[in-house]
Amino acid sequence: MTQHTDSSRSSCPSEPSKPSGPSGPSEETQVTLRGPADLADALPYLMGFHPDDSIVMIALHGARGRFGGRLRLGIPATTDEWPDVAAQLADCLIQSSGRRGRPDGIAVYLCQDPLGNETPVQAMERLRPLAQHLRTACGSLDVPVVEALCISAGRWWSYCCPDTDCCPPEGGLLTREGTSVMAAAAAYAGIQVRGSLREMEARFAPFEVPRASRQEEALDVACAKLLPRLLATDECDVLREETIGLAASVMERFRAAPATGEGPADDARDDELITDDEAAALILGLQDRGARDRVAEWMEESDAAAAVRLWRALARRCVGAYTDHAAPPLTLAGWVSWSLGDEPTARVAFNRALDADPDYTFAKLLHQACNHGLDPEPLRRCLRQERGRRAGRSPRPSPDGRPEGRPGERRRPGRSRRPGAARKARGHAKGEP
Repeated sequence: MTQHTDSSRSSCPSEPSKPSGPSGPSEETQVTLRGPADLADALPYLMGFHPDDSIVMIALHGARGRFGGRLRLGIPATTDEWPDVAAQLADCLIQSSGRRGRPDGIAVYLCQDPLGNETPVQAMERLRPLAQHLRTACGSLDVPVVEALCISAGRWWSYCCPDTDCCPPEGGLLTREGTSVMAAAAAYAGIQVRGSLREMEARFAPFEVPRASRQEEALDVACAKLLPRLLATDECDVLREETIGLAASVMERFRAAPATGEGPADDARDDELITDDEAAALILGLQDRGARDRVAEWMEESDAAAAVRLWRALARRCVGAYTDHAAPPLTLAGWVSWSLGDEPTARVAFNRALDADPDYTFAKLLHQACNHGLDPEPLRRCLRQERGRRAGRSPRPSPDGRPEGRPGERRRPGRSRRPGAARKARGHAKGEP
């Protein structure tokens, strides 16, 4: 913000904060941000979490800079990548800004704490060329960067404003969490900030040794037992029903032990609710699209909380040679979170699913829909209709107590001999929605 005029203010309606939970503020709620300090303090409420090691770009619309679409990417470690990344991000945000149309401006945030022995000022200066690449890339598409901020070690700097009175060279202190005008509006609206991005990602991260070794052994044993049954075509439907029945049984355990918090201790307690052998059977069984689609129906309020915890626990158990098998449980966790209105958690889960398998179409489609702000209700309605059709065709419930599911193909699970090997071998089956 080179000049602090009305054009540099951003009016924050409810829409950007809607991802943080099912109960967002009304469309009438607006907060006016009057400068770089307010913009810096607003970032976690706009994203639903504290983005660390991230480039964040937010589209601005109209004379008062109404917030629109947003985009986040990890900061590339190699500076040679910065020009190309900046060009791609600018094009992506400007060309896919959704129903508001082409943005009139863009706000840029570079969020990274000092590396090694750096001071916060040195970190800010190190990232300055990246900010310039982003400003140039947006300008080349005739959309100006209204403000570019660096956020590091609890301070913020403006790359655009030369006024040292409002943007001090040593950086401005971020307002203590919960005390800014944006925090007050978010609290009134029932919006939550879900910790840092690093903390959110850690909840889906695979076990480390020695726990990982025991789980990988269980996966090896389960895979050896499963492959002969897969070769017998008449076993596929039986295996699918076994998977769904086991998932329903484990779900009951999670329901009977409701979560008391959202931290590592709670995840550790969830990990104790499922054995290594059960986790192995479910991870391998969910590689079948028919089984995956059936359990995707567990997105209603009565099922959702337990389902997210279960899918998250399974993702943590996709270890060693089976890391690419995490794509189905991660995508299911993202789907249920998005279905509940928790878009920040959904995006983290979808991103991790695509890290595990970039060709997993179910994750790609849901991630794209979530990022474009689409309503998940039509898909929820389709799943309910499918469940109803299945109930009409078969009055006898399956072993999980739910109506019988429709056929689906199964991708063959197994160890990866090297990173990505299993993904390439099974890419066609796994990549279909």
